[in-house]
Amino acid sequence: MDPIFQNHKINRSIWVDGRECLYFSGTSYLGMSASDGFADFVNMGMQHFGVNHGLSRINNVRLSIYREFEDFFAMQAGAEMALVFSSGFLAGHAITSLLEDEADAVFIAPDTHPAVLPKAYRQHIYPNAKDWIKACQKYADSNSGKKILILANAVDALKPEIHDFSWIAQLPQSNEYNLLIDDSHAFGTVGVDIFGTYPLWKRLPVRLIISGSLGKGLGIPAGIVLGDQEVIQKLSGQAVFRGASPPPPAYLWAFLNAQEIYKYQQERLNNNIVFFKSIANGLDLHSSGQDFPVFRSYDDRIVQNLLDSNIVISSFSYPTPNHPPVHRIVISAWHEEKDLLDLKDALMK
Repeated sequence: MDPIFQNHKINRSIWVDGRECLYFSGTSYLGMSASDGFADFVNMGMQHFGVNHGLSRINNVRLSIYREFEDFFAMQAGAEMALVFSSGFLAGHAITSLLEDEADAVFIAPDTHPAVLPKAYRQHIYPNAKDWIKACQKYADSNSGKKILILANAVDALKPEIHDFSWIAQLPQSNEYNLLIDDSHAFGTVGVDIFGTYPLWKRLPVRLIISGSLGKGLGIPAGIVLGDQEVIQKLSGQAVFRGASPPPPAYLWAFLNAQEIYKYQQERLNNNIVFFKSIANGLDLHSSGQDFPVFRSYDDRIVQNLLDSNIVISSFSYPTPNHPPVHRIVISAWHEEKDLLDLKDALMK
């Protein structure tokens, strides 16, 4: 469908050709981008820290809020350390570049986000998860003393699917494994509380590293890398971190002070998912086995049919403009029960 331009903040409804339409798209899963309470904290943070902080993190003049945010996020996620970047893409690129240089072999899961794709291996992505796992197992069984890098998303938000990495525990321990997971769509939706999947996989016999955008579920224009002390300290010495400006400090301060809002919004989101699943039986929508707020349709008529009922869903070609459009319904914490009932009624038409 053609782009729908807006000139105001996006919430549970948007305007299309003079009509107010329910909005079931985007990645603001917790609805933080439209939360007045969170915006109040951001405004207070801006009054305290200013609208931006363009100094490098290694400058002799530093803001303590960055370390406070990293320490808190790492502790809540169960990681030794964290490092915050200005975007999830930069965070993924930085850690991937570091790990790629040390790897003897790289195994990339299908649909892995471009942020964590090494340049030298972008033509070696496996077409499906079965082939990816089989290739990794075969290499590990046939070699010893190798450094193996395994790359994947925590969540495929397009299909949608939540990935299981328990198979990695069966790989022979004669090799050294680095597992890098992109948690961009997991923060706020999958894992423990709002802090992603690090706690789910930290006991695997691997060096676990999590990277991702905080700008989706958590509503913060920033990215993060979680890992052990050795890898985070090494990453902090790289030029890509030392020479880059950090995210605006006000958002990090707001995050630390808005934990009750996040808990409330996550509860609303979970309730909305459970309710919609309870009324959506037989509607020919594909969803993950777990409670993830994305529902996919393979019916190309759905976009216009729902628009006729004043409902807008996600529909765009991915990963390239030449691919067919992907049609998805995205549930958010900002939706009300009536919105979900109206959506169900429109789908039944």
